[in-house]
Amino acid sequence: MRRGAVRTGPPRAWRGRAGALVATGALLALAACGSPAAAPAPTVTARADVAADKQAVPAPEVPSTWPLTGVEGAPDPRPAIGVKIENTSAARPQSGLDQADVVWETIIEFEVSRLVAVFHSQAPEQVGPIRSVRPMDPQIVAPLGGMLAFSGGQPGIVQLVAASGVQQISHDAGAPGLERVRTRKAPHNVYGSLATWWGIAEAGRTAPAEQFGFARSADRAAAVTAGTPAGTLAFRLSGQSQPTWTWDAGTGTWLRSEGSTPATAANGARLSAVNVVAITASHPNTGYGAQGGAPVPTYELVGSGDAVIATGGKTVAARWQKDAQDQPMRLLLPDGSEASLAPGNTWVELVPAGKGSLTIS
Repeated sequence: MRRGAVRTGPPRAWRGRAGALVATGALLALAACGSPAAAPAPTVTARADVAADKQAVPAPEVPSTWPLTGVEGAPDPRPAIGVKIENTSAARPQSGLDQADVVWETIIEFEVSRLVAVFHSQAPEQVGPIRSVRPMDPQIVAPLGGMLAFSGGQPGIVQLVAASGVQQISHDAGAPGLERVRTRKAPHNVYGSLATWWGIAEAGRTAPAEQFGFARSADRAAAVTAGTPAGTLAFRLSGQSQPTWTWDAGTGTWLRSEGSTPATAANGARLSAVNVVAITASHPNTGYGAQGGAPVPTYELVGSGDAVIATGGKTVAARWQKDAQDQPMRLLLPDGSEASLAPGNTWVELVPAGKGSLTIS
């Protein structure tokens, strides 16, 4: 370049690079207009060949239990039988009480205790002494749908039993399986045979439904898991009836005493219970009269009220609820859940509201 001349274009080196870029662009354009680009290789997903298990999940095997005790076993289809048993000093020791599934203790006229012993899982050879029915009995036995054995009763009270739907077995009406024994004086000498009564059960009389709820084992019972320790249950049902239950860890049961006297069955067995349930309920007089015009009381057992459950050396407060005469009594914890008893026999103490009491120590 001559001195003083003015350069009007890019440097020679730049012109070389620009040319290369133009050439490269031309080649790219040619490629875009020429053969198409190769398609990407398809993605292949391998699927595992897994055989579907079409079998249903097996249901857990729950052992069968006797409905009135919760004890494992194959329940007999026979109906439950309630037996009205006397509990005066002249009647003790009674036969069969140690084999009852459930015993209800009630207060009748003259502040005397009388029992409704319910049999289903066990069958003692003889039960008694058997006495007459009272107005509270239909409320106790109606949910069982079975049979009630008694010596007799006032026509109006017997009619209450008939209206409850249970099959009546009355000594006064000539029912089989009832007799007066020579080893006791009247009226404490009527005894009966469960085997005979099961043999005359009406068609359709079958095993009862579960009455109280039961845990699968004693350590899961409501009083055991949520209760407080207790050693003695001292009841005052009336001036004439003050039973006491004492916890015996050796046998895992509550041992019964009449006052301070140990209670036994006629065969010498100590009367005991796995569960003791205290039910507080109104105890009004009825229009029926006893000897000398004494009023015959009853219990108002349709409704609800306070309860105490004793199991495993512990007690827990609860509520009882019974929606109708033919419905079982339910036991509920303070949160409304059902209170479960331990598998085994149960004694129910009916405490007259405002008159009876339970002292726990």
